[in-house]
Amino acid sequence: MTATVRDNAEKHRFEIDLGDGSFAVAQYSLAPGEIIFTHTEVPPAHEGQGLGSLLIRTALAAARERGLRVVPICPFFAAYIRKHVEQQDLLDPAYRKILGLDGV
Repeated sequence: MTATVRDNAEKHRFEIDLGDGSFAVAQYSLAPGEIIFTHTEVPPAHEGQGLGSLLIRTALAAARERGLRVVPICPFFAAYIRKHVEQQDLLDPAYRKILGLDGV
């Protein structure tokens, strides 16, 4: 299966149609100048295939393209950003401290 991520703005989520009636999703809400990632979910039958990371990479690329600061409330998003220094410039400044990156 080739996974394609799309931004379903109507449902406020990035999603991958898994072809079996289920979706992998990264939910968000928008605020002025920010995108707030609230929840990421991959159905158990599809875990371990890198779909969550693909959702996050695509969502972060979209945030960068739109000039939005990222607020990673979702623990999976937060963990991803902690590990990927190249994405940390997208963080809302307050979240650098929350994620323990204020000295980085």
